[in-house]
Amino acid sequence: MLSQRTRYAIRALLHLSDRFGKGPVQLTEISVAQNIPAKFLTVILSEMGRAGLVETQRGKDGGYWLAKRPSEISYGDIIRLTRGSLALVPCASRLAYEPCKNCVSQEQCRIHWVMLKVRDEMARILDTIRLSDPVPVPLEDVAAE
Repeated sequence: MLSQRTRYAIRALLHLSDRFGKGPVQLTEISVAQNIPAKFLTVILSEMGRAGLVETQRGKDGGYWLAKRPSEISYGDIIRLTRGSLALVPCASRLAYEPCKNCVSQEQCRIHWVMLKVRDEMARILDTIRLSDPVPVPLEDVAAE
């Protein structure tokens, strides 16, 4: 499950993506439009700035904007920045591998192989969907979840 922080980061970056090339976007605008607490949003945007996805300018005419084109930022990028990994279990992580605690040896673990497949498929999907891609949200699909 995605953390609230990850969902906020995606929504904030999508908001900036919608305004790409139109100048700085004020924190208050993003906070209100995306229903993200301003203090939390400041922390998220600072983190995205350190990662090179967002730039900022202080002052009356300041705000935030994407440092890269929306077509250069994938959902996978954002999730990795906020979660550290796409894997559902630590032993299936490609970049932050850790043996699972309280598990049998990896050679004996029947879950490990399945979780690697899930992680790889999830990465394949999330790394191909970009902020610039239109993602329709049919109301009947949202209600079914």
